[in-house]
Amino acid sequence: MSKHIKVYRESAIFIHGLALYLEENGISSIIKDSNESARLAGFAVPQNSVELQVLERDVERAKELIESFNEISGD
Repeated sequence: MSKHIKVYRESAIFIHGLALYLEENGISSIIKDSNESARLAGFAVPQNSVELQVLERDVERAKELIESFNEISGD
């Protein structure tokens, strides 16, 4: 079974855009949103706690694409 690795943590809006960019470039991802889980449980969580995870085999390519995405988005 393949393992997912966290490659980025940021705001939900940024992560959703990044996930779409990775998908457009052939890399599937999982978004782990601790904000929503904590909210439903009645807890607060820090900003920028949404994680983007990719399969272990895609980590290096994803990191390259993340750098490219950051350049495009001005981050």
